This record gives sequence, C-alpha cells and structure tokens, in this order.
Amino acid sequence: MTPTNLETGLTKTEVQQRIDAGQQNDPAPALTRSVKRIFSDNLLTWFNLINILLAALVFFTGSYKNMLFFGVALFNTAIGIFQEIRSKRQIDKMSLLSEATYQLKRDGALIQVHQDAIVQDDLIFLTRGDQLPVDAHIVSTKGLEVDESQITGESTPIAKQVGDSLTSGSFLVSGQAVAQVTAVGSQSFIRELSSEVKTEHASHSQLLATINRIIKILTIVIVPLEAALFISKLVNGNSLNAAILGTVAGMVGMIPEGLVLLTYMSLAVSAMNLARRHVLVRELPAIEGLARVDVLCLDKTGTITSGKLKLDQVVPLGQTTKGELETVTSGLIHAIGDDNETAMALKTAWPNPNWTATQVMPFSSARKWSGAAFEQGAYVLGAPEFILPQPDPALQKRVHQYAAEGYRVLFVARVSHLSADDLGTVTPMGLVLITDELRPNAANTFAYFANQDVALKVISGDNPTTVANIASRAGIAGCEHHVDMSTLPEPIDYDHLVETYTVFGRVTPTQKRELVKAWQRADHTVAMTGDGVNDILALRQADCGIAMASGSEATKSIADFVLIDSNFDAMLHVLNEGRRVVNNIERVASLYLIKTMYSVALSIIFIFMASSYPFQPIQLTPISMFTVGIPSFFLALEPNHQRLSGQFMKQVMVIAAPAAICIVSYIMFIFLVGGVQLQMPYVQTSTLSVMMTGAVCFMALIMCARPLNRLKVGLVVLMLVCFVMIFVFFGNLFSLSSIFNLQLAMFYLPLLASVYPFFYLVQELLGKRLFSRIRWR
Repeated sequence: MTPTNLETGLTKTEVQQRIDAGQQNDPAPALTRSVKRIFSDNLLTWFNLINILLAALVFFTGSYKNMLFFGVALFNTAIGIFQEIRSKRQIDKMSLLSEATYQLKRDGALIQVHQDAIVQDDLIFLTRGDQLPVDAHIVSTKGLEVDESQITGESTPIAKQVGDSLTSGSFLVSGQAVAQVTAVGSQSFIRELSSEVKTEHASHSQLLATINRIIKILTIVIVPLEAALFISKLVNGNSLNAAILGTVAGMVGMIPEGLVLLTYMSLAVSAMNLARRHVLVRELPAIEGLARVDVLCLDKTGTITSGKLKLDQVVPLGQTTKGELETVTSGLIHAIGDDNETAMALKTAWPNPNWTATQVMPFSSARKWSGAAFEQGAYVLGAPEFILPQPDPALQKRVHQYAAEGYRVLFVARVSHLSADDLGTVTPMGLVLITDELRPNAANTFAYFANQDVALKVISGDNPTTVANIASRAGIAGCEHHVDMSTLPEPIDYDHLVETYTVFGRVTPTQKRELVKAWQRADHTVAMTGDGVNDILALRQADCGIAMASGSEATKSIADFVLIDSNFDAMLHVLNEGRRVVNNIERVASLYLIKTMYSVALSIIFIFMASSYPFQPIQLTPISMFTVGIPSFFLALEPNHQRLSGQFMKQVMVIAAPAAICIVSYIMFIFLVGGVQLQMPYVQTSTLSVMMTGAVCFMALIMCARPLNRLKVGLVVLMLVCFVMIFVFFGNLFSLSSIFNLQLAMFYLPLLASVYPFFYLVQELLGKRLFSRIRWR
C-alpha cells in the first residue's frame, strides 16, 4: 500500500496510473442475466435437445412437413428471449438509479463515484449505513462500529480504531471514518458480495418448483415410454417411418416446454412493469413471493411516515434552561456527525456552537443513544430508558404522555464519563420532542393490504406508545396491542408475542429477526420493510425484503425489492403483479398439462395395440397453437388480482384431468368403433382424433378463460375459426381427411354434441368424489 496524501488524496495522474495497472474496482454485480446468458439458458435446454433429436428423426423419414413442431418450438423460444432482453434493459436502467455512490477525496476535492471508479490507495469517506465495496485501512475515525456478519457470521458490532483494517462486505452500524483503499476487484476479500448475500437469501418460487417437479418426472418417464412404443409399433407390423412418426408425436405431446417459458416470460414482464413504476426487482421469483405474503412487517419511518422530521419543542428538566438545553443538544448533534433524519432535523433547528469533542460515540441501534465529551462536559442523547441507570417514575410518566400524543421523544443528559458499558452519574437535562409526517396515502395503502388478508405489524426502535399513536392515525388495526421490547426479561417468548401484539417498540436488530422467525414458525409468509442497518438481520430472514432507495446501501444489497422513489405505495403494484402472474399461470397451466396427460396415457395404451399412434407430429400443431399456445399468451398477461388459492395442483387438475380422460375416451372409441368395427382408414381415424381432441381442448380453454368478457369470447371464437379453417383449407398440409364426407360427418357430429355433457360429467365425478378428498399442496 502506497501512503496517500490525506489533504489532497490521489491526483488525476495517480488515478490513471492505477487504472492502467488494473488496480480498479469491479462494478456492482448485475441484477439481470447477460444477453449471452439469456440466449444460452433459453436455447440450451433438455427439451430443446429432445426437439432437435425428434426433428432429426422426422427428417430421416422424409416427411418434412411433420417437422413443423420444431419451427413452432423455436418461435416460442425466440419470443421468450425477446421479452426477457426487453425486460432486462428496463431493469438495468432502474438499477443504475439505485446503485450506491461513494465519497472520495481526489486532487483536494470531494467527489461522488460509483464503486467501479474506486482505485487502489483512494481515500474513501464512510458513514453509518455504508457497505464497503473494497478492503481498506482506517486513517481517521469518529466512533466507528462495523458489522462483519457477512464474513464472520457474528452480528455483534465491532469497534474500529485508526490503523485497523476494514473488510469488503462489512457495513458501518455507527460512526464515520476515512479509510485508504488497500485492495480492489479480485484482490478484495469478498468479490461480488451482493450476489453472495443473495445466495443466502434466495427467493423461492412455489410455482416454478411445482412446474419443475412435473418436468423432472416427465424427464424420467418420456424416453423409456416412447422407446417401448416405438418397439411395439415395429413388432406389430408398422413401417419404420410410421413407427418413427407415431413415437415423435407421442413425445412432442408430452413436453410442456411452453409452460416454463411462459412462466419466466410473465415474471420478466412483471419486473419490467414494476420498473416503470420505479420498483427495482432484484430477483424475479420475489414477485411471486410477495403475492403469497400474509404478514407485512412495517418500519415506522419511510412506510407509515414520510421520514421527514421536524423539531416541535424542547422541555428543560431540573435546573436546566431552555437555551442551555438547545446549545448542548446542538453541540452533541454537530459533534457526532450523524446524517440521519433525526440529526438533520436538529441541525436545521439550531446553529452549530462549534464545540470541540474529545470523544464521540455515534448512535447505535443496540444501545439506543449517542454521545460526546467536550471541555464543557460529557453528554448523551437518546431513549431515556436506555440512559438512566434506574427508572424515574415521574420522568417515565411525562415521556409516556408525550409519546401518546405522537411525539418522538429524545432524552438529553449530562454524564460523569462516556462509556458504552457505564455512563456513571446521569443528570437529566431535558426532552427534545420531534414530530413525524404521516405519508399522504398511508391509510389507503394499509387499508388495501388489510382487505387482502395481509396482517400488518409495526416493528420500530422508537417508543411503542409513539409508534402505536402514529400507526393508529394511519388506520392500522390492533394498535392498542403494543409492547416495549426493552422491558421484557430474557428469555423472550417470541411465539406468544407475535400472536398477541401488533406494535413492537424499542426493538433491537436481533429482536427484529427473532420476531420474523416466530411468524415463520407459525406458517406465515413474512415480508419486511426497512431502510437502515438495524433492519438488515430481519430483511435477510424474511421471505421477502423491501428496502427504500433512500436507505443504506447495506440494506438495499440484500432486499428483494428496492423502492426507487422510497414510496411505499408502489408495493400495491408489486402485490398485484405477483397475483397476476400466479393466478394466470395456474389458469393456463392446465391447458399445457392436458396435452401431457393424454399423450402419456395414449403412449401406454398404444404400446399394447396394433394400430398406429393416433396422431402424426404435424397434426398436433393446430391443437397446440390454437387451444394452448396463442390463447395462453394473452390469458397470462391479463389483469388478475384475486387472492391466491395456494393450491396450484388442484387448480390445474380440476380442468386438465377431466379433459385428458375425455380425449383418451374419445380416441379409444374412434379407433375401436371407427377403426376396428367400421374399418375406417387411418387418415380418417386420425382426423377424427384431432377434431375431438381440439373440441375438448376448446372446452377446457373456455373454462380457463372464465369469467368471460368480450375480449376473451372474441379470442376463443377467433381460435376456433382458425382451427376449423385448418380442416377446410389446409387438410392436405396437416395430413387430415376431408370433413365433408357423409360417413365421417355421421360419426363426428354426435361426438361433438356430446363433448360438453361428457366433460361436465367427468369433472363433477372427479371434483366431488376424488379431488375433494385429496390434500393438495
């Protein structure tokens, strides 16, 4: 490490020398996949490999038109890539707005830069809430305490002095420091820390987990099943080409690849929509996660209140005069140097007396006070119950009265000496009363969440009575049930607390985390909001973390959502986007799994039949396109903000299973009666199979589209017309027989008329006698 001039910092020439030598820090890890990764992840999939092999087999037969399924698969993949790249660009623009900046001294001036502009030996100025992007060496400090839990796993703050080292990934919980950078980029202790932190708290998607579980099962089943079908057809006298085309048709029908693509695309579109509303989504599954939240933990500042504070009045105690109290408080605030909203409100109210501090102890969330020693004496500012060695009933009564009126109450006292463990003799000097500004739309926002069965809980480091008063003004129910966490004896029964109380005051960072754990033990899905370093442990523990852009970088780095405008009202859009994705994917998933279910069933059945498989690959294309692919794309993107049922498989099976049973039943009837008894040629039985499969799938589509409106009816009618046009005008292309045949018409017209009652009967029997007895997850 080369010593840097503390007065000027690095010069422009020295900075360029270090850049040329590769001693420049890395940029923040990207929140989205690179374009190259998007292409590879969408193209290099197991099912795409299967599609390529199947297309090669069809090519071998010379029936090139039956390769159309491969073109459709590529087209769907291309749409997915396009949508994800489009969403990526929008999210990347928003991530730049939330990216942290750091203060450096160069050429004698202070400048603001992003972390990728920091070079070796830079002088970096750090304040409470900053997260270190580099390794550094402290050259000056004022009461610095650092949380190194990212590295050590221990969340206890560590006091740092001049000469101590600071490790990348740790963050400041109190105090200030000037440090010289000792290692950057790949040389720093933790590279790309944000990505590593998120690995600890990866968002889990129940939706994707269920879909992937289905695909995993299919992956095991599909190859041996279709191999058995292929061998069976050859043994039963089918030609090689016919056996190949039948087997390929069976495998193509089993693959629900569009479902995974549609799910990721829906999440990507939601992230893009939220970015336009100035909500940065750090992980796509988090959108679904918030939609499932049933307990929302709020910090008072920034969510209930706007975060804008104003000094209301000071109340001298004992022999202290008002002027003396104001001077002491001003001297404290300016000497400590905190830049939070409380400090800024007090600095704005009074001029700086320019007292010279001999010792400074910045504010700490754990001890709930800050202090400084001067020639005039040592003073502290904070919560009275944390400062006074013995409770003062009269003072407690006054504090409680002010808190009940909605004030944030700070206690100022003179102490005999300044120590984190013992303040010696404490002489009360007065109270400082600060008011919070309620956010304009707070009441409407919280009322909406409450109406959606999301329980609202308030967790704050402030006086519980003050917090309860403000929460009550915001319309949060149950505020009369509040508790002062600082008064509870150890061990604390957190499970009882979360069942009993709505407002939690004087909460330490560790207690916030334990409260979140208690709700999770009670099978709740918990979201936590926060903007300060005292919220980090709880944010990491919660199922869904929400940070304000105005908060600390350490908080933003582990949150699932960052509110760029620090406007909590935007969370309504996140909730609705999550519900739209989950509800719509649950709705359209049945359309994809119908094809999978009847394909598996038919493959098993036709292993033991001499007849060829009922479909050729090209005959599945109009079914997939007009009853699944195109309509599911539109249905997945429509507004749908209903509460989640939490029973994905039941929602899917209620439609998919009856439809698959109907299709298999119709096809067996067609082949046994039409093929065996009436001696219909294969082209006619396969045409009837396509027709009846399409009819049942359209019935399922109508059920999935409910409640119907003009647009949905128009969509279904348009798809139906296109499907019929295939038979009328493009029969030869899709290997279909003419439907204008009297014998054929006399066969299919009664079958078409029976579709609705047969489907309804099967669904009623399954729904009432089978599905109602199954415990769905």
